[in-house]
Amino acid sequence: MQPDTENPAITRQIIEMITVAHEYCLFFEQPDKSSQKEILSFFQKIGPLLYLKGSMLPQLTDVDEAFAERFVTEEQWEEIFKTLRETLSDKDLYYTLDENADSQQYSLADNMADIYQDMKDFVMLYQKAPTQSKEAAVFELQKLFETHWGVIILRALQAIHAVSYQNEAPGEYLDSWE
Repeated sequence: MQPDTENPAITRQIIEMITVAHEYCLFFEQPDKSSQKEILSFFQKIGPLLYLKGSMLPQLTDVDEAFAERFVTEEQWEEIFKTLRETLSDKDLYYTLDENADSQQYSLADNMADIYQDMKDFVMLYQKAPTQSKEAAVFELQKLFETHWGVIILRALQAIHAVSYQNEAPGEYLDSWE
């Protein structure tokens, strides 16, 4: 698809975001086919790319939010989450400090499934024919980047980095900062 200079919902940045989001979805639609190491390695590589592409999304205005739809069901999310949680096993849970220096527990499986839901909903909505659907898809994804999956990627990457390079469980890495 060639970028359309007259349509703000069809730009190079959006096409690139769709490509990366689609790759993310393809991988996580079959998490049972990957090992723990493969899942962590894939996320370590695609996470920064998703974050970069998300930060480059245009700020659309005058979007008809009535065209926004969600496609991923709770059952689909739950299936991906459970498979990831089982596969990630001892590497699933990690801890970070909040703004009050209190420890907060998170789950990589939950993070990855949440990002999957946002990416899949974006890809599915963007594929719909009306321009208003494409605009709503970009608008929603950009809003969710700011409030949801952008922060999730950063937290999850920190935990994966700790596991990959510190040779420690994510919680143990947090303890070593104190």
